[in-house]
Amino acid sequence: MVSERIYLKDLYPHLAKDNCNPYVDTYLPFNMTEMHRENQKRPCMVVCPGGGYGGCSQREAEPIALNLLNLGFNVFVIFYSVAPHRYPTQLTEVAALFDLINKNSDKWNCDTERISIMGFSAGGHLAAHYSNAYKLPEIEELYGATYRPYSSVLCYPVISADPEITHKGTIVNLLGTFPEGEENDKFSCDKLVSDTTPPAFIWHTAEDNVVPVENSLRYAAALSRKKIPYTLHIYPFGAHGLATADAQTLDAPAFETVEKYKRVADVNCWFYELKKWFELIL
Repeated sequence: MVSERIYLKDLYPHLAKDNCNPYVDTYLPFNMTEMHRENQKRPCMVVCPGGGYGGCSQREAEPIALNLLNLGFNVFVIFYSVAPHRYPTQLTEVAALFDLINKNSDKWNCDTERISIMGFSAGGHLAAHYSNAYKLPEIEELYGATYRPYSSVLCYPVISADPEITHKGTIVNLLGTFPEGEENDKFSCDKLVSDTTPPAFIWHTAEDNVVPVENSLRYAAALSRKKIPYTLHIYPFGAHGLATADAQTLDAPAFETVEKYKRVADVNCWFYELKKWFELIL
């Protein structure tokens, strides 16, 4: 497997503006010639960790990548710029990674028709935002092309900038201030859904008291109105930020008692459900 860290500003100098330094960790299995798979092209997943646009979570990075390898993906975890760096910085960095994957598809054995994007919490906002805003002129001007994700995987995502349900700190970190009126709609991903929005796998917990489950419900409803395929899994229990929802990423207190473990044990099946989803659409 090729696992390396790529600093995007080395390949896209414009991304170094304002001292930004986004980077990508790659997880690229070798093709097995013994299995006659030397020409195999794999689907790809771009992973956007959460962190409220104030950081990038470790628990939503490598542990997620290792699980995705078992599903047959080439994986690219992007550590995008966060506050004080503002919109559209993060979108242009994700767009750079999509451009990089397309340009290196033969070297990395990537199926460029099947590059999906996954995000957690604020990373879910970035994934949903890019899924609907990949055609922005600011992106096309930089890269000469736009790349629509094949699908999106949104894990307890911040979707809306509606003050009644959003995580305000996430939106303020992204913009520097909280948007009002029509400006608010520009950063509510449910308001951006169109006929070209990619299919989505969405999961959340009803107990999430950091990013309310209404965020996922609104995005699913918007996809439904446009007849875009999606699957939505709402688990009854579990705090925000469960990631793999097992010992890989949960804090020790989650396992102090059998009762505590049982409350989140069913959430761990989201990777199994994701596998079934991709068996349908890949």
